Amino acid sequence: MWPALCPVFVRGLVFDLAPVFVRVAGFFRDPAFTVAFVAALFVRDALGNWPLFLAKRRTLASHAGRTRGDRGRLESLLMTAWRRAAERAFATAVSPPLLSRLAGWLADLRLPSPILAPAIRAWSRLYGADLSEAAEPIEAFRTFNAFFTRALRDGARPIETGPGVVVSPSDSRLSGIGTVPADGRLEQVKGQDYPLEALLGSPEEAEPYRSGLHATLYLGPGMYHRVHAPVDGSIVGWRYVPGRLFPVNPPAARSVPGLFTRNERVVLFLEAEELGPVAIVLVGATNVGRITLRFTALATNAGASAVRAEPPEPIGVRRGDELGVFNLGSTVVLLVADATMAPAGVLPGALVRVGEALWHRS
Repeated sequence: MWPALCPVFVRGLVFDLAPVFVRVAGFFRDPAFTVAFVAALFVRDALGNWPLFLAKRRTLASHAGRTRGDRGRLESLLMTAWRRAAERAFATAVSPPLLSRLAGWLADLRLPSPILAPAIRAWSRLYGADLSEAAEPIEAFRTFNAFFTRALRDGARPIETGPGVVVSPSDSRLSGIGTVPADGRLEQVKGQDYPLEALLGSPEEAEPYRSGLHATLYLGPGMYHRVHAPVDGSIVGWRYVPGRLFPVNPPAARSVPGLFTRNERVVLFLEAEELGPVAIVLVGATNVGRITLRFTALATNAGASAVRAEPPEPIGVRRGDELGVFNLGSTVVLLVADATMAPAGVLPGALVRVGEALWHRS
């Protein structure tokens, strides 16, 4: 039985842990420290998953006499466990807010244009950023962060018109869209979910959205990073929830339970003119140095405590107005209490832009 397990462990170490060493080495230049740091994380994670390993070992032993196909499937299960452990170890290693604060500080460094402009072009080629949409030429940017948070030229994002339309608040890949289950648990990935009240930070404020509508929108590194109003209405409050800064990419979503409820985030509460309550959750992520809002001085990842605030008077917004900025990519969760809206035909996995319709009046 142990000879059957050994090749699985070796392959797990080589193919799953090696990328972790390489990535974490980008933060820690000392190779010995890097190996020790990640090894400690992995040992901790492995000990936490020891009961799962024992169960898989018993399964393997009980199937030792079966066909090669059975053994292959069992090895695949163990390889998946190794991969998830490696993904979780890496996500944990980069989740302390201090690391993202450092990334934000580096992104704010002023660099000479002969250095910065080629770096921006290389980044744009790597992540598919469309520089022709920017309101300013590359030479006008003085920092990487100025490029990350760039404004777009007028008319680059037409806003869907018409009454009763909810539009995408960001340029994103649509991770999920649909009706909020009656139990108020939203799907993170297949087989994992999280409670709505934990996301919003309040059971009372989560109640209107049970059986409402939701959309999860992932902003990639090369996308436009500003967030806009999805409806006509008023901002009636916001909440800042401090937390970790795990990555929000698919590997992290698979391996970190309750990811969106553990990361730092800002929740905006709106009252839409025709739809009632709407919530927009800006979820922070690794290397998101901060989230800023256009209508208040709040800036995240600064060591502040949780806060729930309301303006002296509701702040009127029109569909497409700018609300806030991610200083690098992340995720937006959009919630609409009115479940009578009809989907506009966009499906999970689609790329959407600011102003494109997600739901409309049927």
